[in-house]
Amino acid sequence: MRIDKSTWKIYKFGDIALNLKATVKDPSSEGFERYVGLEHIIPGNIHIKSWGNISDGTTFTRVFREGQVLFGKRRAYQKKVAIAEFDGVCSGDILVFKANEKYLISELLPFITQSDKFFDYAVKTSAGSLSPRTKYKDLAKFKFKLPPLDEQKRLADLMWSVDKTITAYKKLLSNELLTRSVTLKNIFLSKTYKTTKINELPIKEINGMWKTGETKDVMKVSIIRSTEIKPFGEISYNTAQRHTVKKFKFDNKKLIPGDIIIERSGGGPDQPVGRVCYFNEPDGNYTFSNFMSAIRIHNCNKVLPKYLFYFLLFFYEMKGTNRLQKQTTGIRNLDYDLYRKIKIPIRNIEEQKACLNTIEKIEKNRKSLEAYIILIKKIQKQIINQIFGGKS
Repeated sequence: MRIDKSTWKIYKFGDIALNLKATVKDPSSEGFERYVGLEHIIPGNIHIKSWGNISDGTTFTRVFREGQVLFGKRRAYQKKVAIAEFDGVCSGDILVFKANEKYLISELLPFITQSDKFFDYAVKTSAGSLSPRTKYKDLAKFKFKLPPLDEQKRLADLMWSVDKTITAYKKLLSNELLTRSVTLKNIFLSKTYKTTKINELPIKEINGMWKTGETKDVMKVSIIRSTEIKPFGEISYNTAQRHTVKKFKFDNKKLIPGDIIIERSGGGPDQPVGRVCYFNEPDGNYTFSNFMSAIRIHNCNKVLPKYLFYFLLFFYEMKGTNRLQKQTTGIRNLDYDLYRKIKIPIRNIEEQKACLNTIEKIEKNRKSLEAYIILIKKIQKQIINQIFGGKS
């Protein structure tokens, strides 16, 4: 996509975007029902999907109206900007912008503030060490080119058309995730089948290992850590760090395809410990950190490795590990003795294969939709940067 900017004019951000500072003492009495904090603005998403209810209490007083743009001035590198789709109040760490329609149509303002060039400028003009903030008086000096109003309308229509496509794919993904949830519940919460404890299955349990500073009888291997565990039990192999380990120890702890890795220590305020992932990398030397354990199933006619994996993943996603945690010195640990006693419904092998076929069709659709969304977002960002990036 090539854009001819030869007839475009240079503007300062302060000329095309007004900084609104209206406040209200009692939001509830003024008819406001919702408030927005920085935590409600998702980086890279101009739509606000969550908010707080003023009836639950808030100290926020800055007013915003539907159609105005909310820009997170604190830690601008987080790239938090969104368009308001309702009236409300927001945090003082959020700037409220309104388009000066003499120079700019309002539909284009959200995308100007989403450009990498604008964010880079916001970060550059931020002050403060622990919690840097940018100011409108500095952002007002930001320069960029704009076309005439009629051409702005065509560009805005293009941008919102792309955004509409992203929204449509996100809705499809949401429906697919709902299908996934219902399917897993039907498979693993069924009371038709007998259950067996994990530790009663013919499995091999392996504890993790860590690097060594020694130089004799050692080798370089890739180590899967908690940070490599991604949503849906996937592994980020390309971020696994390579370290030196003892050869004789690695021989017993080398991961092979089909191993199930379980996080035993870590987690965070919004992420309980107990995540699982499925190792399926046939090449290379991989092991896992000593904050984890692995389950290995071989030549077992009772349970398939992936069937057990999806059960453990479902157990975690249903917050089953929440009641199996113990916390020491601020670190969450999985009570592994209790974890090993989790009961899994056991079908015959052919039924397990049928269940896996159903699950993996859903997973394939999920991954395809996620890939489409990533691709369209990338195209959207390229268009935004082409329009509002470059030299002014």
